[in-house]
Amino acid sequence: MMDFNKDGLMTETAAPTLTPEAKLALFRERRDQAVVQQNGNLALTNTQWVDAEQTIWGVPGRWAPHEDGLTVTATAADNIVVDGVLVEGSAVVRSKSDESPSAIVFGETVTGFVIKSPEGNHALRVWDTNSPAIQEFGTIDAYAYNPDWVITATFTPNPEGTTLGFEHIKDNGQEREQPIPGDISFTKDGIDYSLAAFKSGRALQLVFADATSGVDTYSVGRFLFVAPNPDGTIVLDFNLAILPPCAFSYNFNCPMPPKQNRFSVAIEAGEKNVLKKDGSLLHD
Repeated sequence: MMDFNKDGLMTETAAPTLTPEAKLALFRERRDQAVVQQNGNLALTNTQWVDAEQTIWGVPGRWAPHEDGLTVTATAADNIVVDGVLVEGSAVVRSKSDESPSAIVFGETVTGFVIKSPEGNHALRVWDTNSPAIQEFGTIDAYAYNPDWVITATFTPNPEGTTLGFEHIKDNGQEREQPIPGDISFTKDGIDYSLAAFKSGRALQLVFADATSGVDTYSVGRFLFVAPNPDGTIVLDFNLAILPPCAFSYNFNCPMPPKQNRFSVAIEAGEKNVLKKDGSLLHD
């Protein structure tokens, strides 16, 4: 059977004789399941940055900055549990980047954790497995398997320290420098491409847009997770292209495709849009 690691890469655990279409069907089934899980994309209901003591929409307590994350002040009646302990007074909530990150429980379906920005600021993320988006969710619409968009490209390592600035949809035009381990190049239909993918866990994350973006697929673009082979090749199977988290919840801040990753042609492969049960778009 097929499985998928934490970096979004497909791995074969058995039955390697599955057809590409069957592998893709399993991949899409797993994707539909993943986005409704406790920390799935559709469960995120709020991301609120905390630069001063304040309340946070959707959850009780008062929240304030702390060098390790946030502090929360609450009464027992607020029913906030941090690291298994009911908060009565104040408690430190350590961020996900801490060696011992805190887990927060607000109720039967509502949980949370703290994230840290590159600048050192902290935000509370709130997740609800009974969110309105999960209640409305139908499926992730996608193209049929398209062998024309399975590309064997060349991976050329970059000098150590090579970076590229990526804009994010909520950063007002500012760029975040990301490490670019190598150049991904190929030629298709007489057009030469040179793409930039940044490191994401053990994989490389390709953020791209194409002629379908904003027409048949999500307007911001799509993601593809890839990994170089020892022989210097890298397979770009655009059938495994996925929608970014911001296609599921406005509370994510997603990277946008850099200039070299914007295709003028239509890549009719991979995920298209998030659909409600009635077939309409969850988000534009």
